[in-house]
Amino acid sequence: MSTIKLLDTTVRDGNQSNWGATGLDTGMMQQIAPVMDRVGFDAIDFTTSTHMAVAVRFKKEDPWERLRLFREATPNTPLSFLTTGMRFISWEAASEELMEFAFRLLVNNGIRRFAVMDPMNNVPAMLNMADLTRKAGGEQIVAALTFTLSPMHDDAHWAEKAKALTETGKFDKLYIKDPGGLISAERAKTLMPAVKAVMGDIPLEFHSHTTIGLASFAYLEAANQGVYSLHTSASSAANGTGQPSMSTTIGNLRDIGHTVDVDDEAVAEMDSYFSVLAQAEGLSARGPGDYDRRYFHHQIPGGVLGTMIRQLQETKREHLLPAVLKEVEKVRAELGYPIMVTPFSQLVATQALLNVTSAERYQVVPDEVTRYVLGRFGTPAMPMDANIEDRLK
Repeated sequence: MSTIKLLDTTVRDGNQSNWGATGLDTGMMQQIAPVMDRVGFDAIDFTTSTHMAVAVRFKKEDPWERLRLFREATPNTPLSFLTTGMRFISWEAASEELMEFAFRLLVNNGIRRFAVMDPMNNVPAMLNMADLTRKAGGEQIVAALTFTLSPMHDDAHWAEKAKALTETGKFDKLYIKDPGGLISAERAKTLMPAVKAVMGDIPLEFHSHTTIGLASFAYLEAANQGVYSLHTSASSAANGTGQPSMSTTIGNLRDIGHTVDVDDEAVAEMDSYFSVLAQAEGLSARGPGDYDRRYFHHQIPGGVLGTMIRQLQETKREHLLPAVLKEVEKVRAELGYPIMVTPFSQLVATQALLNVTSAERYQVVPDEVTRYVLGRFGTPAMPMDANIEDRLK
């Protein structure tokens, strides 16, 4: 048995997955920040450029001030920024000069850790981003390898990607990011050793979602397989389509013999604070999602699926949901099996919805889908359907 670290996702991914990224304002975060600093987290997943935009649009707050205030209250815990490719705020590709400038501002205002993600797991792009974040002054540069299921994504594929990323020496850690919550305990038992075998001494982290109830079980197996850190949230922001609960995960890990070196009083105080806050603000608190095998086929993240269902309900066409989910499978295959993570999950889901509600498939094509087919987001892992590609170009 080993010592397992925790990374907290409450104010970023928990807030995003279950509270629409708008549940917390700066004052709410600042009030609990000193307690969070006492817990002993390996890091706090704090923000993304999208969250910074949300702070301005929905809260009318300065995201840079939010970062500075939280940083002052958490001097002992690294704050993490998740990058999602060569973009900042907008989904338009940005220059390296702009990205380096943005990263330097983030460092100057309190970010110490950068999690580098690419929606297509493009290794050269991730290595370039690692260089940019390191040059800007990032202390920890972490590769985020985004998990998906497709005919080509077996354990050997993920081991090859992990090796290509970690053998360069550009990353301090690597984490497997499972946005659909698709990794079961059985898959974790083979996947984690395959990835760790090629990483040398670089620590491996695991980030999943409880969308179909698998993550809590996968976390325990991942710990048994030598994972260094698990990503969790305070109980009121956990579960649903977010991460497993921090307190429950701690209890489960200790019960099977692992050590979790945290301040238990601070954990309890943090959990209590967010529970009272969620109740006062009317923020949902949910359990893990029901096991639903359809997710293995369409792989739509919970937030995107919720938006799709709402749109169908608003137009009194919710009876079309089964047909849309089937169409998502077809569209994803035709577009070369993009990983169902932002922005590709939204592109695929939107196109599938339009295909079902239009007179014929691909009669209406959003500009973003056309840009994807033209290669503006990179090259898909597998070839696109030639007929569809020609039609959309």
